[in-house]
Amino acid sequence: MKNNLVKTEIDVKNNKVGIMRIGDVDYISLTDLAKYSNPENPANVIIHWMSNKGTFDYIGLW
Repeated sequence: MKNNLVKTEIDVKNNKVGIMRIGDVDYISLTDLAKYSNPENPANVIIHWMSNKGTFDYIGLW
């Protein structure tokens, strides 16, 4: 079975957010979303999100 790769962008509040589709699954760029909160250092947004206990509870349930 061949996986088709499709890349596109959407505009969210005047910010470009990358979307990649592999097969039938869509992936949204967390880095692009984090740039909305902290354009200079989006990694900090993701680090804080990953250190949140609620995030790990959600991933565990998922």
